[in-house]
Amino acid sequence: MINKWGNNHWRFKMENNFESAIFNSEKDKPLTWFFKQKDGLSALYPDMSDIMINMKILRKWGGELENAIKCRFVEPCATEEYINAMEDIITRTRSGKTWSKIPMESKMVPKISKEDRKL
Repeated sequence: MINKWGNNHWRFKMENNFESAIFNSEKDKPLTWFFKQKDGLSALYPDMSDIMINMKILRKWGGELENAIKCRFVEPCATEEYINAMEDIITRTRSGKTWSKIPMESKMVPKISKEDRKL
């Protein structure tokens, strides 16, 4: 792949795509997101080991999710174990999810008529 598409523009574009991709548990599925990132890094750096690729991807998860996954493993492990831990943490906890403010609607407040005010 590098021999065919390995020019500087392609490499710059692939690096920017990797840097801009941040995992969002509400939009992305862990398995597809992880392998998309892994395929991109493998194409960019064919000599990089799987452990180094996994560690680079782990940094992209960010915040609570990254910390929860790092706490599960003492040393770097296989790709499948990272994905299983990621799916387990996302389904069992709210790690990686963003809080959104629920707008308060005026329908929730009861309206008092003029007749009721007189009483």
